[in-house]
Amino acid sequence: MNTPPIVSPQEWKAAREQLLVKEKALTRARDELAAERRRMPWVAVDKTYTFDGPKGKASLLDLFEGRRQLIVYRAFFEPGVHGWPEHACIGCSMVADQVGHLAHVNARGTTLAFASRAPQDDIARLKTRMGWEIPWYTITDSFDADFGVDQWHGHNAFIRDGERVFRTYLINGRGDEAMGTVWSYLDMTALGRQEEWEDSPQGYPQTRPYKWWNWHESYVPDAAPDPKWVAVSDAGEAAFRKRTG
Repeated sequence: MNTPPIVSPQEWKAAREQLLVKEKALTRARDELAAERRRMPWVAVDKTYTFDGPKGKASLLDLFEGRRQLIVYRAFFEPGVHGWPEHACIGCSMVADQVGHLAHVNARGTTLAFASRAPQDDIARLKTRMGWEIPWYTITDSFDADFGVDQWHGHNAFIRDGERVFRTYLINGRGDEAMGTVWSYLDMTALGRQEEWEDSPQGYPQTRPYKWWNWHESYVPDAAPDPKWVAVSDAGEAAFRKRTG
């Protein structure tokens, strides 16, 4: 193994600060890309799709669970997939393993669901074995083919206006590697993180950053932010701005 040079703490700090410039540029570029996603055109989903779920038949609209946005990840768990019937695809299973707590995504009016062609009994058994709590449905029609995920995995994002559903974005291939956090999911949606600093079209819902955060068991729909947490986060923001100038 050909290792990098060993340097003093001062030299390490200088090298890190040099690289930090590029990291900050990458962060800004990622924010700009997310802003472009929020300006992507939408396409209406006029076709009817039916899934099998733990409570029976479900439409694409049902998968929203009453929220405004939906992300559906096509996971490969079905006959013919390596690991069947004990396991889902190794790669798709890694994706499921890295999904963060969904209460935070739900708090931004967004639902994440997985969809496969395995029967519900097998999906329920797999979720129990692997400790997954993600809503997981069975594809029964051409949903996967129609949305570009019949031969490969991928995340499709949707938004609804009443009962009308629109497709807004697709992330697949190596893009799926970065998925799993609250931010990676929200950044692919039409409404984004819904925070005031974001570059979003006029009229998009936005609130102050940090203030909507909560413990995952403590979210209450439409509740005002915890005033003590607002004070703590305000103080943190002020200290950060003072330190960075």
